[in-house]
Amino acid sequence: MFRKPKRKIYFLIFVLPTLAAFLIGFVYPFFNGIYLSFCKFRTTSDAVFIGFGNYVKAFQNEGFLHSFWFTVVFVIVSVILINLIAFFVAYALTLGIRGSNVFRTVFFVPNLVGGIILGYIWQYIFNGILQYYGTNLALNANYGFWGLVILMCWQQAGYMMIIYIAGFQSVPHDLYEAAKIDGAGKKQLLTNVTLPMMMPSITICTFLTLTNSFKLFDQNLALTGGAPGIVSQGSGTMVYQTEMMALNIYNTFYANQNSRGVGQAEGVIFFVIVVIIALIQLYFTRRKEVQQ
Repeated sequence: MFRKPKRKIYFLIFVLPTLAAFLIGFVYPFFNGIYLSFCKFRTTSDAVFIGFGNYVKAFQNEGFLHSFWFTVVFVIVSVILINLIAFFVAYALTLGIRGSNVFRTVFFVPNLVGGIILGYIWQYIFNGILQYYGTNLALNANYGFWGLVILMCWQQAGYMMIIYIAGFQSVPHDLYEAAKIDGAGKKQLLTNVTLPMMMPSITICTFLTLTNSFKLFDQNLALTGGAPGIVSQGSGTMVYQTEMMALNIYNTFYANQNSRGVGQAEGVIFFVIVVIIALIQLYFTRRKEVQQ
């Protein structure tokens, strides 16, 4: 019998460059950023450890607290609307209508456009409409909020639609046939067969829309820039009515060299919030998958 040649392990040659890039480009900056959130600094080389002072200032920052609640409301509205639109568009496009492939492409294309470009495009569209009513996005926080929601739905719904279409196509036809034999109508097929079998797709889409909505930055910067701003009475700090958390952190960090530690602390708080909410969402939606 021929001896099987010993396999030489060369995987380190391929793994090390990517691993080194990951450690240098992500792991080190991540932990260094956590350390800097406990420091007062202008540059990373002159950081002075001050404990939890930056976190105290972050929670006392009215602009940061306002951006948190604004972001929460935006996330709730956008996650629900995006998933509803994507789900029913995907459902319609799996019914065998003519030109379904063309419609899929048309709905998916907005996801390929950069957020900054989309923000400026929709800013011109909204302001062009609102000028007939004597206002614009920078003058009315409600218009700014719904402008962000519409932009986010227009950009993200097509991508989620593709995931839902894959979910629809993965449902076994035998289940539909068995349900029809038992006398199930279209509504019963949707609620009792399709939705339970679609839970993996719902989990993925909910997670993606949740995290993408929380992390929204470039669209917010281009569309409204956080405007309109008002000066809070008492502290004298500037509060932007359509400023989301990511934009608030950016403005805090770069507005003043002495506030960079506060901006870094806000970034860590933001990270913890997003991770906790995402894990809670994954826990509850995956429980639904187990119960199928």
